[in-house]
Amino acid sequence: MKTILALNDIYVPTPGPEEVYATTLLDRQFHFRGLKKLLGAADISKAGDRTAGLAAENEMAREAARSILSDLTLQHLYDTPLTDENGMIDDVMRAGYEIDTLRFSEISAVTLGDLKDRLLVSTGSEIEKIGKALTPVMASALAKIMDVHELVFLPRKIAKPTRARTLIGLPGCLSFRLQPNHPSDNLDAISLMVYNDLSLGMGDCLIGVNPSEGSVDNISRILNHLDKLRRETGAPSQICVLGHVKTQLAALEQGAPVEILFQSFAGTECTLTEEFDVTVEYMDQAYAIMAERGPLAGIADQFMYFETGQGSEMTYKKHNGIDMTTCEALCYGLCRRYDPFMVNNATGFIGPETHLNDFELMVSTLQDHFMGKILGLPMGISPSYTLHSESHLEGQQMAVQLATAAGANFFMDVYLGCDRMLAHFVNSGHDDQTMRETYNRNPAPEFLLWAVSHGIFEQTPDGKVSRGPNWGNPRLFIQSDAEFLRLHESLPSAPGFENAGPRPANRVQRILRANQAVGREAVHCGLRFAELEPFNFRIFTTTAESKTDHLRNPELGSRLRSETTEALFSENTDVQIVVADGLSAEAVHHNIDDLLPILQDGLASRDYSMGQPVLVPFGRVKLVEEIGNILKPRLLILLIGERPGGDALSSRSLSAYLAIRLGDSPAQQEAADYSGNPGIGYEYTLITNIYAGGLPAVEAGSVVAEKAIEILEHQAAGNRLEDILASAQ
Repeated sequence: MKTILALNDIYVPTPGPEEVYATTLLDRQFHFRGLKKLLGAADISKAGDRTAGLAAENEMAREAARSILSDLTLQHLYDTPLTDENGMIDDVMRAGYEIDTLRFSEISAVTLGDLKDRLLVSTGSEIEKIGKALTPVMASALAKIMDVHELVFLPRKIAKPTRARTLIGLPGCLSFRLQPNHPSDNLDAISLMVYNDLSLGMGDCLIGVNPSEGSVDNISRILNHLDKLRRETGAPSQICVLGHVKTQLAALEQGAPVEILFQSFAGTECTLTEEFDVTVEYMDQAYAIMAERGPLAGIADQFMYFETGQGSEMTYKKHNGIDMTTCEALCYGLCRRYDPFMVNNATGFIGPETHLNDFELMVSTLQDHFMGKILGLPMGISPSYTLHSESHLEGQQMAVQLATAAGANFFMDVYLGCDRMLAHFVNSGHDDQTMRETYNRNPAPEFLLWAVSHGIFEQTPDGKVSRGPNWGNPRLFIQSDAEFLRLHESLPSAPGFENAGPRPANRVQRILRANQAVGREAVHCGLRFAELEPFNFRIFTTTAESKTDHLRNPELGSRLRSETTEALFSENTDVQIVVADGLSAEAVHHNIDDLLPILQDGLASRDYSMGQPVLVPFGRVKLVEEIGNILKPRLLILLIGERPGGDALSSRSLSAYLAIRLGDSPAQQEAADYSGNPGIGYEYTLITNIYAGGLPAVEAGSVVAEKAIEILEHQAAGNRLEDILASAQ
């Protein structure tokens, strides 16, 4: 167990005035005011940094910035901590300064360029020792002056094994997190995906579900089911449900098997606290609870799991003027504080507002992997793409090939690469096995023994591993044809289980690619206003003037145009319903007729007052806060199209965001105390995957109404509401 050093005991130099960095290329001078601007300009151009005004204006400026960075000493980078918008050192930055100060003193006078050269000729153990002396900003600066070959060559030297029930990250091994997500958390569907992907030899580092519904009861239900599957199959692995850390700990308190504790991290304290609803102090407490009372206490050396990915700080406009790569490195500094079992990077998950295309995705993936590895983390990589970006399967696969060559500890494994719950595309078990065979990698030792005993793999006396007779056969774990058919009925979007070598059969691939084509088309459809006239919507307009604006810059869809706001005033109703196209206008048209009348009737049955419903083309989630601040309802319900996901039907998927406006009520102080965010103005509850293949619209109308009533009665939403409800049981 790692001893957690109190934040106040971590020394950080006092920030000084911004320095102007200058150089000349040929006969042209370049100036960068402050280290933040210099770091941003030195990176490749990425969508998020372009929107934030941090990317270099051209290649000459970029190379000028890289030249300046190369000549800066590590001491200079150490002495120049990056501050928040108020000029203060936030807790995430402070956590990154917990380094080996003795070793740092030995290399502090070295320039960044000379350090890169030294690393390239060093052994893996030497690189690991140097990494312990580096702050996250140093790791980010290094990544910006390295080319692709270097970003592959260096981290592959570093091994970072971690142990729970399985030992992952050994040289020559490649592990996978089995991710059986389902849009309605159907346990039979989860079972079938677990059986299928275990038969593909996946799941040796974790079996973990992202829940569609994040209540304590649902998280406990899924955890107990995963525990049952793990015990029945005998697979040596560990389980996790990737709900919010507060909800997981509440489930642990009720006896659920929370074996590996999960949380997403951000690289600025304001994003971490205000958007992710955790503080560093809270995570310190969570670590201590798991070390003392977690189911694997005394068994596992590590038991924390973190996910990150470039761009969340930029998306929320809480990046403090820091570029995406550096924010990501700051995440890793915080991860390092807790000696995690796994860190997974999901760059590309957000969409075109952070990474527009395949090139940006591939380079960011390699940067992230390198930074995590050199900072001492057990890095997994999850290059992903969404259908509203300009990234594609081919770019994602190239990123995976490069990351495997670079020595990633693990990847995701989603059934056929299509996450039907989170609506993005990532590795499949077939992709993962292809990587194992291409790069001669094996599963974790304990898992390999189990898989060989079940005929999933075969191993020769000299240690060579190959696919066995039961590879890719989910029937291995299912007792009868009737049971298999019953489970298959719970996963109607499954196009098949046929294989061709380590790949899915061509027939299956054609179905998958056709579904993606349908989804991409849905992204670019618009609202058909005439069809929505019976609902008597009032139309609000955002500052996004085109579909391109809407997709690439979410901030434009989060603000109303002045001509709209000038005509609005406080209405002070109980509930305001807002409908927006989001990333799928088709989702509105295929659900609203059934959902909205039931929702309105359910609210009216409790005599809640409602404003005239609002329809917003080119709308984003954060728009509800601007509408709320003007109309001043107690609760806003946003019905918005999700980004299209795995099958053709899921292009019609809707989400409901229920946002309680706290104002200056007593609930605001309670929410501030709970979250650690004194300025909190809204709390959110999310209900996702509303469509014929998930939560049907008719049923969703009642579910959303019931949740709205709970929120209004308790004056709380999100994690705080779930804690209130759990404590009342």
